[in-house]
Amino acid sequence: MAAVVLAGVAAAPVANAETLADALVAAYRNSNLLDQNRAVLRAADEDVAQALSSLRPVVQFTALGGWRKAELDTALGVITTEGLSSSLLVSAQLTLFDFGRNELGIAIAKESVLATRQALIDVEQQVLLAAVQAYVDVRRAEEVVSLQQANFRLLTEELGAAQDRFDVGEITRTDVAIAESRLAQSRAGLASAEGQLMVARESYKAAIGAYPGKLAGVPSAPKLPRTLAEAQSVALKTHPILLQAQHLVAIAERQVDFAKADLLPTIGAQASVSRDNDGLDEQTVGIELNQTLYAGGRLSSVYRQALAGKDRASAELQQTAVLIAQGVGVSWANLEISAASIEATTQQVEAARTAFVGVREEAAVGARTTLDVLDAEQELLDARNAQLEAIAQKYIAIYQVLSSLGLLTVDHLQLGIPTYDPEAYYDAVKNAPSTSPQGKKLDRILKKIGN
Repeated sequence: MAAVVLAGVAAAPVANAETLADALVAAYRNSNLLDQNRAVLRAADEDVAQALSSLRPVVQFTALGGWRKAELDTALGVITTEGLSSSLLVSAQLTLFDFGRNELGIAIAKESVLATRQALIDVEQQVLLAAVQAYVDVRRAEEVVSLQQANFRLLTEELGAAQDRFDVGEITRTDVAIAESRLAQSRAGLASAEGQLMVARESYKAAIGAYPGKLAGVPSAPKLPRTLAEAQSVALKTHPILLQAQHLVAIAERQVDFAKADLLPTIGAQASVSRDNDGLDEQTVGIELNQTLYAGGRLSSVYRQALAGKDRASAELQQTAVLIAQGVGVSWANLEISAASIEATTQQVEAARTAFVGVREEAAVGARTTLDVLDAEQELLDARNAQLEAIAQKYIAIYQVLSSLGLLTVDHLQLGIPTYDPEAYYDAVKNAPSTSPQGKKLDRILKKIGN
């Protein structure tokens, strides 16, 4: 796929100008949406730690204190005792065998982490695509303003020339009024273009984190697969939403196994040590077997529900693949449409320019009216605006294709900056430490990448 640059927009590089790469880096570093979803991923990491904790013993202590009064009937009569009482109990429980429930819980949590990582990659794509859109929109809006300014200056000259011709009796007052009307129309068009530039600047700030300064021309677009079939094949292997759906199927399959295991008993060990204020010590050690005999049909319903969830996840995976392929096809078609639009509008500009020059020359010898000249000039302006729009849309379409492939990422674009490491926090908490000695190291990692 041939690379394109914005005509007129991609002029010679400007010293100290902000490049598209700069904008993409800023968008990546400043995105609140990315920060939000990174926090979602860290929460999913903690699910692994919590699931792992189920394999370990639970140790608790209970301390009791209070006032006690007791009456005891004896042969000598009723003896009443009262006073303060206290006791301390330390207990421990450990699951010895549960037919794989805890292991399945860990596996489900790990698959959830992997699915959430893929969702984060898709959010990264959204952030970067919005940055490209914002950058190109500002550049295009600036060019439209420049065209409208040039048009306004030209119409001002046309009005002056019309007034001079009217003064010598070559044209009527109607011709002057037409020129005045077109100048007013141009002034309105310039105000509209300046307003659209303001809107584009606000969108740029929202997408990238700051208002644009002097923007450089867009660079050569990234390379794409040669054919639609090749592009769809890449997307079905790399798109994060499809990979996420695959992990969701794995989760659903393990949830079926978990629900099946929940129908079976569990074997656990427990031990306790206690002492009261009378000096009575007690120690117990035992093994317990728990089996639900009847739960009103709840466990069977949960199992059937898990089977339905597995079928839903499998169907959703197939539909996701269909939608991914469709998305590639749509973005590819949009790219081809914009390429055709560039060719057509380029021809339109050349024809309109030739017509404008010819009409103006004919008007100089009286063969054309002022209205003819103004109409030709307006057609040339419209053609130039259409050309700018087509070129901008093609450049954006290339990145939309890249996003539909799942490749619009900092790493694939080779922006050369440190990226968020999803494994850093996971490695710090995956073994479920009661405290995290890796926490300070993790903080340094997050600070280094600007989060």
